[in-house]
Amino acid sequence: MEIGASVLFTCILELLAGLGLFLYGMNTMSDGLERVAGKQLKGLLGAVTKNRATQVVLGFIITVLMQSSSATTVMLVGFVNAGIMQLSQAVGIIMGANIGTTVTVLMMSVKLDFHIIFCFIGCIVLFLMMFAPKKFGKMESIVPVIFGVGALFIGMRFMSDAMKPLRDWQGFTDALQAVKNPIVAVLIGAGITALIQSSAASIAILMPLAELGLIDFQMCMFILFGQNIGTCVTAVLACIGATATSKRVACVHLLFNVIGTVIFIILALILPMHTWIQNLVPGNISMQISVTHIIFNSVTTVLLLPFASVLEQLACIIIRDDGMVGEALKLAHFDQRMLMTPAVAAEQLFNEAKRMGGIAKANFVRAIECFDEWDDDKAAEIVRNEEVLDFLNHEITTYLVEVKGLDLNFQDTLLVGSLFHVINDMERVGDHSQNILEAAQLRHNEDIKFSEKAVKELDDLSAMVTAQLDRAMEIFSKQDTRGVALKQVEDIEQEIDDITEALREHHVDRLKQHKCSAKNGMIYLDLLTNLERIGDHAENIASSVEKQQTAHHVA
Repeated sequence: MEIGASVLFTCILELLAGLGLFLYGMNTMSDGLERVAGKQLKGLLGAVTKNRATQVVLGFIITVLMQSSSATTVMLVGFVNAGIMQLSQAVGIIMGANIGTTVTVLMMSVKLDFHIIFCFIGCIVLFLMMFAPKKFGKMESIVPVIFGVGALFIGMRFMSDAMKPLRDWQGFTDALQAVKNPIVAVLIGAGITALIQSSAASIAILMPLAELGLIDFQMCMFILFGQNIGTCVTAVLACIGATATSKRVACVHLLFNVIGTVIFIILALILPMHTWIQNLVPGNISMQISVTHIIFNSVTTVLLLPFASVLEQLACIIIRDDGMVGEALKLAHFDQRMLMTPAVAAEQLFNEAKRMGGIAKANFVRAIECFDEWDDDKAAEIVRNEEVLDFLNHEITTYLVEVKGLDLNFQDTLLVGSLFHVINDMERVGDHSQNILEAAQLRHNEDIKFSEKAVKELDDLSAMVTAQLDRAMEIFSKQDTRGVALKQVEDIEQEIDDITEALREHHVDRLKQHKCSAKNGMIYLDLLTNLERIGDHAENIASSVEKQQTAHHVA
């Protein structure tokens, strides 16, 4: 029987609408889970060890939270590219991620009206939040998770309904039933998954086709094996422009699934695997597909885990070193792929800000040392670091703008907001240090001498500012919310201001009495101004933590 063009067009539209709703539901659910478990996700990533079993468990948990093994692998590419994780640590996580992705497929195979259940629960939660916002307002974060799951299953229902008319189209059924070659089936599965970049979505298309009897279960198995290969495309695309080491992460992911597919094709051809699984879960082909997916990923992990180091070495052979040496003008802790996980992105930008603070402080210390005794090497290092500070200020600000627009929890939103001001203060510390270096160079070139009293005054004040900067950076780095620490910074800042003003007045008197030359006076007063300004910026950096706390309590 043939079907009309209008019916076919409607089927295609419904299928695409269902696919879009399915992917939207997955993304919404994933974003909601990340928002709920953002801190836990950061903690999990911080717990990465060299223990392979632990890595597998972490990969499983992270993928359950992110609802995508591809997303987990892309995130790992970013971490390795940023240099905060080694390839050897990522290998086990990739294997665990492949097991974690089976959870969604298992949920899809259960014969329950999940879309009704989850949408109903979501409506109840919203109802409670509307009429008792103080008591139930904290439940806001779980609403996207609930509605995301509901949308996912509504999308599946749309796709299933869209395919029912195709059952009566002889040409379509003949084309599907003509797929008898396992290799062709694997290629079809890999191609469709690569196209829509989601193995869960492609499996969601496969399930209703199988339920309608358009594809027999044995061919479904081979298509499923190919879908595991197709899901690697997302990570491969994410490697464009990345380092050789991070490209190896995607290579390991691809090797894992290709080797697993080869093993299971052989097993499926020499053993009656499809019959065993059908007997294990009789009468439910969607569940049979889900069980096959679980067996594929679990068994492949068990088989390849002892050879994880071999996979790593093989990836290194396939992806050669690019010969590029790491440059200073790059982010050390952040990679744009981390934008997929907002909570982690916020944390890593915070680490970049700490790095920037360390460079700014080092420049200040070197500038003071050059003022006391000129050093060409230190001066050159300050100039190079100033370029790095300008770069970091621009890059961190750019990514802060992007992260601020993502779905962050309240605490991370406050942190990101404060970082805009903090990195500006750090950059200004670098600028004032550059000014001190210019004064030092002028003093060196002109061989300008200061009295012992003037030298002692400048040394004492610069020591106070150095201690102030140290204390401020420590408060910021540790996010120290103790009022005592900040009170010390504020008290010392006031003392720096008072001393600077007193020294400035005394020096003006010396100038009036012609006890000091105009050039000496200009350099001395310029140094006082820059030291005072650095103290001001140090206080701003320290007070950013208290401002976050105040905003949190007000909210």
